[in-house]
Amino acid sequence: MDRLHDILTQIKKHDWAAGQFLGLLNLLIGRHIAAADGTEISSGATWRSLAAFLKRARWNKEAVRELGLDPAALPPRDRVRYWYAAISQAKVDSSEAMRAGDKMAERLKAEGYTIGPGPHAKSSG
Repeated sequence: MDRLHDILTQIKKHDWAAGQFLGLLNLLIGRHIAAADGTEISSGATWRSLAAFLKRARWNKEAVRELGLDPAALPPRDRVRYWYAAISQAKVDSSEAMRAGDKMAERLKAEGYTIGPGPHAKSSG
């Protein structure tokens, strides 16, 4: 799971998710991510583990404004609870989030990552 922390650090460092926080959440929760060499980075994170990774990466808590949330309305002292509350209110499985996730996936593909359907993707067969 350190690989997930590493990709979050890269995304933050290069500002690849600017204005795309909902897409980032959708992507990290619901999709497979692999490095260019095929090494699996994530097969889909749980809300709880993603909240912990956002805390560990020291993600800017103001990013929740992109979700229509007020940072002051979220748990102020425990950053994992803060991120978990934000994720739970983000509607990460909505059609809007799916489109945003597709856009974020394209951004990461341009950086050499491979993005695939998540573990709960519906088959068309």
